[in-house]
Amino acid sequence: MRLIRILVVLLVAGFGATQIQGCASTDTHRSTGETMDDGGITARVKTALLEDKDVSGLAVNVNTYRGVVQLTGFVDDETQRSKAESIARDVSGVQSVKNDLQVKPKG
Repeated sequence: MRLIRILVVLLVAGFGATQIQGCASTDTHRSTGETMDDGGITARVKTALLEDKDVSGLAVNVNTYRGVVQLTGFVDDETQRSKAESIARDVSGVQSVKNDLQVKPKG
């Protein structure tokens, strides 16, 4: 589990570094600090989802923009959908959560 956590953090940190476009933020671009903060939030949310035994963290995609976390992907049921949102809300730095997770159709 520790290896997964390290890989997630490295992946998110590497992705976040490619998004840096300058120092000051505007309405359409994040500052360097905001980009780094969002990358850290994404990593913490993804790690928390991976550590939870009831939510399939590998099936949940996490994106963060200015502290707003968006969850996408597929889960098995409404309980997992709600739990993933709750986990994300409890992570430090999260301003709000947009839960776009879809429940897999039965069958």
